[in-house]
Amino acid sequence: MDASFVALETRNSPMHIGSILIYNPETAPGGFVRYKDILGFFKSRMQLSRTIRQRLVKVPFDLDYPYWVEDPDFDLEYHVRHIALPKPGDWRQLCIQAARIFARPLDLKRPPWEFTIVEGLDNVPGVAPGSFAMVTKVHHAAIDGMSGVDLLEAMHTITPDAPPPDTPDTWKPEKIPNPAELLGKSYISALTNPLKQLEVAAKAAPGIANAIKGLATKDFKVSADMVAPKCRFNRTISPARVVEGRSVPLADIKAIRALSPGCKINDVFLAIVGGALRRYLLSKNDLPGRTLTAMAPISVRSKDEKGDMGNQVAAMVAPLGTQLEDPVERLDFVHDKTANSKAMTEAMGARNMTEMSKVSPALFMALGAQLYTRLGLADRVSAPFSTVVTNVPGPPVPIYSSGARLESQMGLVCLTDGMGLGHVVQSYVNEATISFTACRDLLPDPEYYAECIQESFEEYRDLAAKADAPPKTPTAKQAAPKKRPVKKAAAKKKAPTQNAAPKKTTAKRATTGKSTTKTKGGNKTAAKAKTTRRRAGGKANK
Repeated sequence: MDASFVALETRNSPMHIGSILIYNPETAPGGFVRYKDILGFFKSRMQLSRTIRQRLVKVPFDLDYPYWVEDPDFDLEYHVRHIALPKPGDWRQLCIQAARIFARPLDLKRPPWEFTIVEGLDNVPGVAPGSFAMVTKVHHAAIDGMSGVDLLEAMHTITPDAPPPDTPDTWKPEKIPNPAELLGKSYISALTNPLKQLEVAAKAAPGIANAIKGLATKDFKVSADMVAPKCRFNRTISPARVVEGRSVPLADIKAIRALSPGCKINDVFLAIVGGALRRYLLSKNDLPGRTLTAMAPISVRSKDEKGDMGNQVAAMVAPLGTQLEDPVERLDFVHDKTANSKAMTEAMGARNMTEMSKVSPALFMALGAQLYTRLGLADRVSAPFSTVVTNVPGPPVPIYSSGARLESQMGLVCLTDGMGLGHVVQSYVNEATISFTACRDLLPDPEYYAECIQESFEEYRDLAAKADAPPKTPTAKQAAPKKRPVKKAAAKKKAPTQNAAPKKTTAKRATTGKSTTKTKGGNKTAAKAKTTRRRAGGKANK
């Protein structure tokens, strides 16, 4: 799987992931952080991450997967860079600069990561003047979402004045193997690969049996909703990028779950993205009649693999309910479909799905990836899903880098032909962020799509607040029946006989404290008194 990200790499599709991190230096010594302070801080902690100083070495003719070696020419200052925004230093300028940085491919002859310090954030709402940002990018071959969190932890502390780690740095550079040595390794790998394939097949057999059994017993089902319709984002992409995002209170995301019993936080994020895509595509008169779908990565990384490099992920298809106008119906739909997809993934075995990718012959995988791009198949073949929505949980407590407090973070994701829009949802302390990376040709108005995300969230937030609001309790004065003689009121008009049936009664909600009844003569007051007595009894009738 790691090698597939190397094989998919093109000029238009650099396969790295990253984030925009915003820091407040008020907690650092002296209230400010210099570039050399950041270099010194990183240098003191490099032993905490295996990713920092390793580079890829490709095998000639792609006869085997690339190998990781400790880079003998490692230069920290090459990887940690420093720029400043022009005036006025607002959010839009930061997003434009981050998109430009993120669009440039990494040099795969060096350790595949870059951190760019961005100063001059002087006009960003909610960000203290003097704050700085860090735009990170790390090749997807080196990390997945969870190992990316480990890298984040290695470059941060839980207190602003934490001392350097006492772990000794035993790192040693390695000699770069020559082509003959790499070809020798590929020969050995080719001999052992059939045995690995048999092993994986044996492990996968129970999962396949469970999947067949689950279909027979209807524990889950394969429906047309899991097949993505073609949309404007499923085309060949350009090298240009746009990035944007919105920050919302994490408490509101948790509260929205109450709109659909059993709903998970990830379901809420998926429904919000579905609502945003519906708004955006409706405005372009380009909304498919069937639901769009998202590929949602699932981490299968065990606790003892926490520090390992590379990818340990499977994936499930999550329909987004873009065909539904009602937001609650959409959330119910998303929850039901994700539960079905999870049951299918569990039956197959998410870990087995990951292991099966490890025995694909490197040569055929590389050729297949290159042919897909060079033949322009993204414009001819429907994509297996419409977009990507990856959920990466962040630290629940504040963290610090070089003494500066991390205030906010937004994720960035790689794109490829046929997948021109990707989303990252993250949590950090009391904040949740929904950000996206897109091809500029396919989504030329990122500010508008960010507004669609904001409106979709606010719609769910307001519905959750309304559902959670306590019902209005009638006051004692409202609940008391009016003391009016019924017979005397009825005598003022020529009333129908006592046994005559009253006309239909239309009453407003009991919780409003008012009741309007359309009858004739004495029945009007009697019906009003009867409605009042029912209301005073404590039951509300619509």
